[in-house]
Amino acid sequence: MKAVAVFEAKNRFSEMIAAAEQGEDITITRHGLPVARLVSIRSPAQAQPKQAQRVASAMLTLRQLGANSTLGSSLAQAIQGGRD
Repeated sequence: MKAVAVFEAKNRFSEMIAAAEQGEDITITRHGLPVARLVSIRSPAQAQPKQAQRVASAMLTLRQLGANSTLGSSLAQAIQGGRD
């Protein structure tokens, strides 16, 4: 990932767009601190499987936590209680 200051980003915008189209992620900084990212709308294929794996892992963890839990009442009762 490449970091570019705001001033440089303004001067090289077309070049940065071309780099993003090629799959490069560009971080735009102000006073050395990241403030924005320029990425391709067609993100690289490797990013999506990693995200899908994280989501699947989180869902599995939530299912395992919920398997041994009870609300103490039915769903209808919980909904009705929330309306009061």
